[in-house]
Amino acid sequence: MRVFCVVLLAVLVFANLPAAAFAEQDCPGIHVKILDIRNSTGTVACALFESPPGFPAEFLHSATNVMIIKIRKSQARCDFMDIPPGTYAMVVIHDENMNGKLDTNALGIPKEGYGFSNNAKKWLGTPSFAAASFSYDGENVDLTMSLNY
Repeated sequence: MRVFCVVLLAVLVFANLPAAAFAEQDCPGIHVKILDIRNSTGTVACALFESPPGFPAEFLHSATNVMIIKIRKSQARCDFMDIPPGTYAMVVIHDENMNGKLDTNALGIPKEGYGFSNNAKKWLGTPSFAAASFSYDGENVDLTMSLNY
């Protein structure tokens, strides 16, 4: 009988604890929502750089973190967790044919969608790391990026 009372008491105590006590805490990170994707063909590659070398063309080799995401209803979301505080720049590529690179025509003009953090642009060529960079303090950062075609 004594064991039954202890078990019943334990059940009552846990039943009255707020649900938040058992809920997972949101992990701090860099959360990127990508809009204006032309279609749902292929994937979106989100590449996070912590320094200028390789930015943005060599994203598969030089980026600190790379995430390949399937497109849902012309949108995608990349969530980078466990990122140390620092200065970063982001490049997003709509890899329609899933060949792991941004396809260009004979003149070097992109045939697939692309975007940079801070909506950084340059009239000829790609923007610099400094133009696309943003500070991350270790807390949640929400970015929204649109792609250019």
